[in-house]
This record gives sequence, C-alpha cells and structure tokens, in this order.
Amino acid sequence: MKKVKIGIVGCGNISGIYLEQSQTFDILEPVACADLIPERAQAQAQKYHIPRALTVEELLADPEIEIVVNLTIPKAHASVALAALEAGKSVYNEKPLAITREEGQKILSLAREKGLLVGAAPDTFLGAGIQTCVHLINRGEIGEPVAATAFMMCHGHESWHPDPEFYYKVGGGPLFDMGPYYLTALISMLGPVRRVSGSARISFPTRTITSQPKAGTVITVDTPTHLSATLDFHNGAVVTLVTSFDVWAHHLPNIEVHGASGSLTVPDPNGFGGQVQIWKPEKRQWENVPLLNLRSQNSRSIGVADMAYALRTGRPHRANGQMAYHVLDVMHAVLDASRENRAILIESTCERPAPLPADLPPGQLDA
Repeated sequence: MKKVKIGIVGCGNISGIYLEQSQTFDILEPVACADLIPERAQAQAQKYHIPRALTVEELLADPEIEIVVNLTIPKAHASVALAALEAGKSVYNEKPLAITREEGQKILSLAREKGLLVGAAPDTFLGAGIQTCVHLINRGEIGEPVAATAFMMCHGHESWHPDPEFYYKVGGGPLFDMGPYYLTALISMLGPVRRVSGSARISFPTRTITSQPKAGTVITVDTPTHLSATLDFHNGAVVTLVTSFDVWAHHLPNIEVHGASGSLTVPDPNGFGGQVQIWKPEKRQWENVPLLNLRSQNSRSIGVADMAYALRTGRPHRANGQMAYHVLDVMHAVLDASRENRAILIESTCERPAPLPADLPPGQLDA
C-alpha cells in the first residue's frame, strides 16, 4: 500500500513521540515539521531525521503532504485545522478537537465539504490495555455494562511542565486536558453519551509555577480545576467522572466498568498498556487478564496511521472527528450543567469505534 506523507505542525513537548512513533508504521512517512519558532522545527527535524523543517505556510502549501498532524496548543487547534483543510489536506488534531463547539462544527463541516478526513487524539484507546477491555466487553465477559467510574485527579502541572500556563486557561483545566482520554476510552467500551449533569469550580484563583524555566510566575486560573459529572450513556450505563487539578493524593482507580455478571478494571487511559483485571461472581476474586497482542508501549500516532489506512481504503477510521466532537460536546455539557443547574441532553453522537484486529504484524493496523 502506498505510504501517506504527513507533516507535523507544532514542535513542542508532545511532538517527539509523534515523530518517533510515526516512523514505526508501514503506511506513514513523516516528511516535514513546522513551528512558529523555526529553531524548534529544525531541532526536531534533525533529531528525528525528518527531511524538511518548514514554516507553517510552506508545510500547508506542500502538495505531497496528505495529512497535517496538528500538535499546536488548544487555542490554535481550530485555526490550524481549518487552514489545513482549506489547503486540501486531511487533518489530525491533538486533543481537544477545538475549544468551542462552534469551532468543532466548522472543522467537521469544512471536511465534509471538501471530502477530507478529520482525526483527533487521544488514540491511547487503540493500545493493548483498553483494546483488551473492549474485546472482553464485546464477548460478554462481564455481561451488559450497567455502570462505570472514572477518576483523573492530581495537583496540576505547574510543578513539572516547562510552560504550564495554558492548562489553566479556557480550553485547559483537568476536563479539557485529561478528560478526552477518559471519555474516549469510555465511549470505545460503552458507546455515546445521552445526558450529562455536573458540578465545577475554580478552587484556587492563582497558581505559582515551580518548574523551570518560569519558576515564580503566577498564573491566573480562568477555567474550573475540579469537576464532577454523571454521564448517562445511550446503552443505559450510568458513569461517574471526576477530573481535578486540586487533589494531592488518592487511592481511586482510573476506570472501572461494572456489568450484570462481572466487573473490569481498566488501565490508565493516558497510556497504551497497563494491567487489566476481571472479577466474576463464580470466582469471587480479581484475576489478571493477559493483554491482546497489540501495542502496549507509547504509540502516539497510531490514530494517524489508522486514519492513513482509511485515506487509502475508504474504511472508517477509529480516532475520528465525529467522536472527538462528541467528546468536546460532552465536556462543554459538564460546564453547562454546573452553570445552569440542570441536566444537559447531548445533541451530538458518534459510532462506537470498531475494535482493532488482534495479532497484527508489527507496523500494520489492517489484517
């Protein structure tokens, strides 16, 4: 199958793993990277043996590039995605798809108009950990799912991230930063969300950066940093989701899914592997489940590779724009529910992504 040439826009913290891992898939050929700071693009191109370091404008004008991988900060996701689509290129955004629902709708609408594809992170649900859970649920190992819990709680990023300010601005916070991992994992196992209720607060009005190089800088917090939501899924499952940058420590699981005939512990959705455990009434104990023979190491760009197969074959891709928009819609609904003191019916929907085939050859995603 002919390789799909990709270009990376945004050469910050996350770009390294994309540039590295994209070269492990037979279908992908990273040919250029770009950044508003030219030196960053040049450094990443040299480090990861990418042929060209370009300006953003040059990358978008390159006729050979078919997919733009948009790794910019959240407030630039929409503008870069729209520019890529206008240039006739499919686009894969880092999460979230956009900051506002309106921006997300514009991206999907323009892609439909031009016959192009939209993809979006996270793609961690395509790793061995969550895919093993998907296969177990599909086989009926825990019966009909009736409930789930999901917890992402820490004390924020200002102690370790080199430039953490955007995490505390609109489009950031624990829900928009980390919520996509949890919501996408839940949707991959349970399908789309029907209704949302929730509460949100800004617990501390300012944060002080303690990491270098901006140690001592005081951040004004503009987005909620502790959010608790109840999600009713179309399949009937009721899910509790808590995301927080206000918690020092906890003993809570990442995700658990509870069915009519068993329970399942799901690994950290910010990773590709992890430990899966199942509990059944006849055994009355937690048992480890071997992971499927899929990628369990950090494989960011697997969603890009899956999208490249879709570009070549016409089949649906899994980390797609419709699901990313549904995640965006659900996250906004949590904020709406808290602000308006009511439950919010979700207008968007998406298909539950097809599971990956197990035992794929290295570097391939289609059997």
